[in-house]
Amino acid sequence: MSLRLPAIAAVLAFAALLGGCHNAKALLPPNLRPPSENTGDALKLAQLQLMQATPCCSSFADFSYRSMLPWQPQKFVLGSGSMVANLNGTQSYFLAFRLPVDVKLPYKVALKSELNGRWLHASYLFAPTVVLLDEGFQPIRSEDIGLCEHMGWSDETSGAFGSLEVDSKQARYLLVYSSAEQQSGKTYWEQSPASFSSSTAASLQMNSAGSFSIPHGPDGALWVGMMNKTYEKALANAICKKATKGDGVLNTLRTALPLPWSNDSKTGHSPP
Repeated sequence: MSLRLPAIAAVLAFAALLGGCHNAKALLPPNLRPPSENTGDALKLAQLQLMQATPCCSSFADFSYRSMLPWQPQKFVLGSGSMVANLNGTQSYFLAFRLPVDVKLPYKVALKSELNGRWLHASYLFAPTVVLLDEGFQPIRSEDIGLCEHMGWSDETSGAFGSLEVDSKQARYLLVYSSAEQQSGKTYWEQSPASFSSSTAASLQMNSAGSFSIPHGPDGALWVGMMNKTYEKALANAICKKATKGDGVLNTLRTALPLPWSNDSKTGHSPP
């Protein structure tokens, strides 16, 4: 009997330990839990929801352009509840704006897409396509905006940045949507955990190192408005693609600043 008591106590202790682990996992905040195995589920669900929506517009003249382009980037959330267009056989959420007529040309429109998801591996971006239209709703220019990643010290300076230059006197309207090419594309993303603000780090869980290709999706948060200094600086320092691998710091310095004893610095004369 005395030998069975320690065995029973060990079993009970092990069961309590398992229960504690289970409870600890249940109490762990959602943003600290690992992503589910099917990380593409959210993207597939968003794509299905878009395809099932009834489009309101199929030509550029169908849109309402009553909203003026914001004088600085403003956040718009595209997704469930947003109006849907069907352009060139592709369904997309959209934004439509009137352009200012008393602004000196050329000027720039800033765009920034936020990561849609808690985990980098399970996130996607709304990649914008922009169309400039004249007063007769005829397209002047259409462009898929390339996005470049910048992680700053605040949420305002963190995201995937892009811009459009307006240089036509005939430009009166701006339509923002996502083309088929954009929705099937990807954006290069390089992690920089050291530059995260506390609020950004709390909302997006990253690994300590590495780079990824973030897929584009049908919905998400998009900032649109006239370019300001904050966005201009972020875009100037943004990462658009993987850097070309160099020969190393020492080789670079040796090329830029030849050392006195190197072969490159010798002139053929012996030192006195």
